[in-house]
Amino acid sequence: MDMLPVDLENAEQLTLGPDHYTILATGDQTGGEFFAVEVRMSPGGGPPVMHRHAPAEIYHVTAGEFAFYVGEPDDTVRRIVARAGDVVPLRGGTPHTVRNEGDVDATAFVVHSPAAVMERFSRAAAELAASTPGGPPAMDDVLALAARHGVELLGPVPVLT
Repeated sequence: MDMLPVDLENAEQLTLGPDHYTILATGDQTGGEFFAVEVRMSPGGGPPVMHRHAPAEIYHVTAGEFAFYVGEPDDTVRRIVARAGDVVPLRGGTPHTVRNEGDVDATAFVVHSPAAVMERFSRAAAELAASTPGGPPAMDDVLALAARHGVELLGPVPVLT
């Protein structure tokens, strides 16, 4: 299958709560190496909890800004603000979350490697969100989905002083 260049007009779209994913490359297309997406987050968007997963990921912010909350080896959490042009790599297993704390939409090119865990989780989360119109899914359903797909939910984003 010829996948170059990516046809953005006809690319597959996923909606996860307030976040919108345009799928740029799948595990099937990359031999399992990469799951690449463009993420667009509205203000207030992003995973509401700290989490970790085996795949590494890298964000290249293309518009707006994102706040990354990253767990450190000493169990503290560091907040990093990344703006258009910034690149934020995260090793697999790193506790983290990313939020749009600004007042305009933010976008980033994101690559997860290897592909399987985050691709399956993203697709399942979008399906769960679509099956619960009018509000977020029940927390028990979210916890079960994350556990089935190798994503460990660690708790709320800490308030940093």
